[in-house]
Amino acid sequence: MSYPRDLIGYGAHPPHPRWPGDARIAINFVMNYEEGSEPSLPDGDGRSEAGLTETPASPVPTGQRDLAAEGMFEYGARVGFWRVMRLFAERGMPMTIFACALALERHPPAAQAIREAGHDICCHGWRWVEHYKLSKEEEREHIRRAVESLERTTGQRPAGWYCRYGPSIHTRALLLEHGGFRYDSDAYNDELPYWVTQDGEPHLVVPYSLVTNDAKFGRGQFSTADDYFTFLRDQFDMLYAEGETQPRMMSCGLHLRLIGHPARAAGLARFLDYVRGHDRVWVARRAEIAEHWHRTFPYKPGMEQIALEAP
Repeated sequence: MSYPRDLIGYGAHPPHPRWPGDARIAINFVMNYEEGSEPSLPDGDGRSEAGLTETPASPVPTGQRDLAAEGMFEYGARVGFWRVMRLFAERGMPMTIFACALALERHPPAAQAIREAGHDICCHGWRWVEHYKLSKEEEREHIRRAVESLERTTGQRPAGWYCRYGPSIHTRALLLEHGGFRYDSDAYNDELPYWVTQDGEPHLVVPYSLVTNDAKFGRGQFSTADDYFTFLRDQFDMLYAEGETQPRMMSCGLHLRLIGHPARAAGLARFLDYVRGHDRVWVARRAEIAEHWHRTFPYKPGMEQIALEAP
């Protein structure tokens, strides 16, 4: 059996991505819309979810509702969502929504605001649950329900897919079986998109990142808005400098119950303005990055094993 991992990737000579406008960096901001789809007792789950809140783990005994955690999630939908939407609207900048379908079903005004703002949708599952804990049949059903739900609530079919934390060994095959996805982001292993084959079919991967992700607030690795801004600025600066000869992409993940609080949103606002202060920067929707790759580097047999060259 062949080794099931690729430790080489593009190697020392990655392709020049030919970003639009001769951009030195493509940057994608991701709103993770999860509030209302997390595991909870009212939804028949055996536990309440406290992940990525002000509390690293729920102190409430199993089998009891954690009303504090529920309230922290609710803040993201009730307040944080609108603050983050305003920050991007004021600057005319796009986002990608990693949308848990049930969460948007439960917040029609948010779904409408996303539609009107023109942000693109990447499916983040039916519920905010770990897909690697589902059976193959359960995962297939979650994918089906999620896509149908998002088409109803947002008016658009999700172009991409991203699991909570990581996929199962079945996820990518199930995505191709379902059909209609232009990419998935269930990878943290590169700074450029790349092709894979799954069951003999080509499939595009647009990698994501947990490095430049506000989840570090929930894990105690960021304490202040300055921590967040400085870290993202340093990532941006190095990629921007390298981008004179080798452009790459940067992903910035946002969670409404974290970055939506004023003391943290201040760091996001500073970073958005910092990005706007540079030329040759492509602030792109994730679907736009995927479509650019499809056009510029259309799949050819063997392409997943070699460095790509633009035609």
